[in-house]
Amino acid sequence: MKAELTAIIEAAEDGGYWAICPEIPGANGQGDTIAEAKASLKSAIQLIVEDRLEDIRRGLPEEAIEETILIP
Repeated sequence: MKAELTAIIEAAEDGGYWAICPEIPGANGQGDTIAEAKASLKSAIQLIVEDRLEDIRRGLPEEAIEETILIP
């Protein structure tokens, strides 16, 4: 999946950093460094998108059309 999304990163009170993606509800990550928090957030986004896609595919009839769209 390729997409440009927003990462909001803040220092955690107990040390390290946490990150959220406002475009993907529930997506968050954390790490000791900003890079680790971003990597954790990327993994969370990927898991959420894959899980949602798997869920929706279970209920689709066989004749449903699935195509990829690009968002500029």
